[in-house]
Amino acid sequence: MPPSASILPGKVVAFKLLTADFGDANCIRNMTQKNQQVRLRLGRNAWLAIIILAVALYGTTAQSALARGRPVEIADAAIQRDLVYKRINGRALTLDLYCPQKASGPLPVILWIHGGGWSKGRKEQHSPAISFLNDGYAMASIEYRLSGEAPFPAQIEDCKAAVRWLRANAAKYNLDADRIGAWGHSAGGHLSALLGTSGGVQELEGSGDNMSYSSRVQAVCDVSGPADLLRLYHDASDASTGTRPKARSYIDALLGGENDFSVPASQGELLAAALKAAGVETTLEITPQGHSAGGPRFLPIVKAFFDKYLRKSQ
Repeated sequence: MPPSASILPGKVVAFKLLTADFGDANCIRNMTQKNQQVRLRLGRNAWLAIIILAVALYGTTAQSALARGRPVEIADAAIQRDLVYKRINGRALTLDLYCPQKASGPLPVILWIHGGGWSKGRKEQHSPAISFLNDGYAMASIEYRLSGEAPFPAQIEDCKAAVRWLRANAAKYNLDADRIGAWGHSAGGHLSALLGTSGGVQELEGSGDNMSYSSRVQAVCDVSGPADLLRLYHDASDASTGTRPKARSYIDALLGGENDFSVPASQGELLAAALKAAGVETTLEITPQGHSAGGPRFLPIVKAFFDKYLRKSQ
């Protein structure tokens, strides 16, 4: 492996395993702060694998299991909380680092990015990545500036800063700087996917410490993340689409507007189609669930994915 690296009631889940060599700088679309579309290009030597879990909601009251404040049970783990990874405008941004007590070598890292419509959520929320500690992974759960504090692209700048911090401090915390993955749900899924597809895009890198380190990740698990914000916004403005209107307020706030949405499965299909057009191998699995990660049944699938792309060959 190269280093650095609508809710539509009654619809079902789209699960897509995506792997590719983006050597020819193919493009993924996203949106800037001023509601313009930009084309995000991966560097010529970039390597990335993406897994997408897109979930359609069956009702208007479902909540993400990942967003609930459940207690985190961790066995035999070393936990270091509130490590400062970035300072900006007098504000310290922190992460919690979870590592297994015993490790035979540098640990591959999963960066967990919480959801909450870019406007709420905390790094202390339960992360399914916790369950991978006993399998030899480290996990970093980060806080980032929410939309009420700063508009886009502050959120992705913070995520990139966290990746750079992990690389800069890899030796100190026994981390493998060449094997970092990102995993997020809903808004966190959007930021995870954007983190994976915007390597080398200077407009989204931000500034600060550790700028000599790469912010690229080697693998991404995007759970129910929005992909095309412009289309999602328009769908939320049209009652006939079945998309919850609250999506508009979240996107308004993210992009600098005055003001809980769920994401249609079609958003995952849009991202998958764009990646497939770029030469990405795609696998689809259908399953009925709400706007969530699908529960424990998906953990073995996600673990097998990260094992394939973040672990060294045995």
